[in-house]
Amino acid sequence: MKFSKKSAMGLLFSLTLIVAGCGQTKPASDSDAASTSTPAGTEKKLNVQVSFYPMYEFTKNVAGDLADVHTLVPAGMEPHDWEPTPQDIASIEKADVLVYNGAGMESWIDQVKDSLRNDKLVQVEASQGIDLLEGVEDGHHHGESSADEHDHDHADEATTEEHDHEHGEEAAAEEHDHDHADEATTEEHDHEHDADTEEGHSHDHGGLDPHVWLSPVLAVQEVRNIEAGLAQAAPEHAEQFKQNADAYIAKLETLDQDFKAAVSDSKRKDFVTQHAAFGYLAQQYGLQQVPIAGLSPEQEPSAAQMASVIDFAKEHQVKTIFFETLVSSKVSETIASEVGAKTAVLNPIEGLTEEEIAAGLDYIGVMEQNLEALKLALNE
Repeated sequence: MKFSKKSAMGLLFSLTLIVAGCGQTKPASDSDAASTSTPAGTEKKLNVQVSFYPMYEFTKNVAGDLADVHTLVPAGMEPHDWEPTPQDIASIEKADVLVYNGAGMESWIDQVKDSLRNDKLVQVEASQGIDLLEGVEDGHHHGESSADEHDHDHADEATTEEHDHEHGEEAAAEEHDHDHADEATTEEHDHEHDADTEEGHSHDHGGLDPHVWLSPVLAVQEVRNIEAGLAQAAPEHAEQFKQNADAYIAKLETLDQDFKAAVSDSKRKDFVTQHAAFGYLAQQYGLQQVPIAGLSPEQEPSAAQMASVIDFAKEHQVKTIFFETLVSSKVSETIASEVGAKTAVLNPIEGLTEEEIAAGLDYIGVMEQNLEALKLALNE
C-alpha cells in the first residue's frame, strides 16, 4: 500500500478538524455541559490529558484531587505505535493541560499540536531540560553505559559520545553540562521522525532515547516540569501542586537510594534486556545495558544481532535474560535457551497490564520489582 503513515495522519487530523467544526453548530450535549459547568460552590477541576502511563502516574500524584487526569494510550497497549483517533484529538482539544514525555516517544505529537485550536491549552513536555542520550537502534552497542567509563557524579553527561552517530547530533550533546540542561533540550529535541515514518519505520525517535522516566533521578525532573505546567494552568493552586510534587519526589529519592545501595557492591554490572529502554537507568547507577534490539520493543533483531548477544552472554556467563510484559518474550527465550540462562521481567513501564492494575501496582511498585530482579541478576 503506497499510502504513507504521514499522509494518513494528515488526513486524520483534517477530518478531525472538520468534525470539530461541524460540531460547533450543534447544541452542547449533556456530557459537554457537565464538563463546562460545575454545581454552585464546587470548584471546576482541571481537565488533563496525558500520553501514556508514566505521564499519568507523575501527573496524578502532582495534581491530587485538583484535576481529572485521563490517559490517551489504553492500559495494556504498547505506546510506541499508538496513534490518536479523532475522538482522542477532540479530547485533547477540550483539555486544560496536555502532558507528554517528548524526546520522540510520541511520534504523533507534533502533528496533533499543529492541528489544535485551543490557545489556552497548556502543553507540558515532561522531558524538557533533560540531557538526552542518543538511541541504540540496532542492538549492537553493548557498552553505552559501561561502569568503567562513567561515575555517578557525571551520570547525565556521558554516553552520547560513545555511540556511532548517524544522526549528526553528537556535538550538541557534548557541549552542554548540567547547568545548561534547558539549552541542550532545545537543541536536541528536533523530533525528526517524518522521513522514517513515511518509509514505515514508526519506531524512530529522531535518534534520541526517550526512556528518561526509568531513572528515578530524571523522573524527579519530569515531575517538576509537570508541576510547573499545572501551576501555569491553575496558579491559584500552585502551592498545593508543589506540596504534592514534593511528597512524590520524596518517594522517588528513596527509590534512587535503594538502587544505589543495591548495585554498589554487586558482582557484575551488565545485564541483557529485550530492548534498549534502560540506558538512563544504567547510566545513573554505573551499569551496562546489553540490548537485544534497539529502542523499539517490537523491533526484530537480525541473525547477526542475535549472535552478538549470544556471544556476549556466553563470554560473560550471563544467567538471566530479561524480557518485558507488553510484547512477546520469544526472542529473549530463544537467547536464554541458547546460553543456558533463565528469563525474568525487567519492565520499561511503558504501560501497565490489566493484571498489574488489578494487583494495585504503580510506577513505584514496578520499579521496586525491577530493582529486585536486577539485584538477583547482578549477583549470580
